[in-house]
Amino acid sequence: MSPLPISKNSVLLHAMMARLGIDLGPDDLARLELRYPTAFRRCLACAAKGACLEWLDHGAATNSAPRFCANADILFELQCDQSGPRRKPS
Repeated sequence: MSPLPISKNSVLLHAMMARLGIDLGPDDLARLELRYPTAFRRCLACAAKGACLEWLDHGAATNSAPRFCANADILFELQCDQSGPRRKPS
């Protein structure tokens, strides 16, 4: 797989959410209030995009965001708020 081009405008939030088993439907976005827009802006401004892409491609199976992720707190909240069974690392 060839690496995705990374620009200063890249947003890897959706890939990170998918990797962590966070599956948001259209109805979920309304109840997230400011968490999702905040996470999106943090991701857009993040300087660790290269490390993020490396973690997404080769990181260990885990249920938590990496320490360098500016959205680790929001991603944890989204995991806890998600209904249904928890995803186990592959």
